[in-house]
Amino acid sequence: MTQPHLVNMQGVSKSFGGIHAVKGIDLTLDAGEVVAVLGHNGAGKSTLMKMLAGAYQRDLGDIQVHGQSVALSSPAEAHDLGIETIYQTLALADNLDASANLFLGREIAWRFGPFRVMDQARMRDQTAQVIARLNPHFDALDVPCRSLSGGQRQTIAIARALQFDARILIMDEPTAALGPHETAMVADLTRRLKSQGLGIFLISHDVHDVFDLADRFIVMKGGQEVGSGRISEVTKDEVLGMVIMGRCPAQIRPGPGASMLDEHGAQT
Repeated sequence: MTQPHLVNMQGVSKSFGGIHAVKGIDLTLDAGEVVAVLGHNGAGKSTLMKMLAGAYQRDLGDIQVHGQSVALSSPAEAHDLGIETIYQTLALADNLDASANLFLGREIAWRFGPFRVMDQARMRDQTAQVIARLNPHFDALDVPCRSLSGGQRQTIAIARALQFDARILIMDEPTAALGPHETAMVADLTRRLKSQGLGIFLISHDVHDVFDLADRFIVMKGGQEVGSGRISEVTKDEVLGMVIMGRCPAQIRPGPGASMLDEHGAQT
């Protein structure tokens, strides 16, 4: 029996006033897979992912998670379904250490009548366990986040999602503004998550990241799909042509937002 997709979007659309931000997008995600979502600013990729994250409600279409149609009317509902977003800004409290950030707003505490006492030891122990899944060499559990590198901060942000049983991750430009060493660290984190069976949507402008990490891709332009397929089917130059010009190479299934190329590479 075929397992249902982790995520299955069919005909998903969203408008703001008279602007069609996303129009008729079909997209799936399976366990242990990275799907890249590409496009210029304003292409609709962030709006599409925000509908999955519960930040926006879709106007049309169907979203299934684990084979069941879902409303996704709030981020809390998305979290309950195991959907977490790692934003570019990471949303970490710089003055707090790793365990305080992981459990911020969801602290483990003992109750004594009307009083609550934080169970610091238990939170630190659970933080160490989940971070070890990502980076066994992480040794900065007690260091305020402001003093950590970009790669270490990404580790904490991802660990926070895993602590609360995420099965689907939306990673928004995870290597933006990182140096080569930190970029390599985040790439390694992503591969570890994939090997652990998580499904990952990777929003990125960096074609090199996409080719290093993704199994499949979708390119969006003007809220519509230009084309989608497997990374192994395309070159970096062809993907850039899809992103910049909306030109879909002949071997890729075109979407409504595509302009086609003939066998000689001319636009039709």
